[in-house]
Amino acid sequence: MAVRFPALCGALMLAAQSALAQSAPAEAAPDQAAPAVSVELNAIHPRDGACQFVLVGQNGTEADIDRLVLEAVLFDTEGRVATMTLLDLQDLPAGRMRVRSFEIGGITCEGVSRLLINGVSSCEPEGCGAAIEARSVTPIEVLQ
Repeated sequence: MAVRFPALCGALMLAAQSALAQSAPAEAAPDQAAPAVSVELNAIHPRDGACQFVLVGQNGTEADIDRLVLEAVLFDTEGRVATMTLLDLQDLPAGRMRVRSFEIGGITCEGVSRLLINGVSSCEPEGCGAAIEARSVTPIEVLQ
């Protein structure tokens, strides 16, 4: 029985590719991101001469965060800096959610267009705030 050379080569190539695929280490899917700390601007409430910001912090890592303080910048509706402040989220246990409220005086909720997470002022243990994701479910845009 005669075997055609191109057919034999094709069969050998398929067998080799199959063997390589089975022995290759599995790679993480590109859409699987490393767990991170997320901060969500969840609600805003007008107060007398102030605006209350309700933040939801979620620690998606496997390590407790003893203290997380974010430097925040609030912009008015004309794009100017209205105020800078520190948001002390306190502790964020591993795999847990925490809700924190901040009342910022001298501004109205309607007068704020954006909140910029300018950076991490403090994070204990050191380096724990390297992967922070920020978002908003309010009319105020959150940037980082």
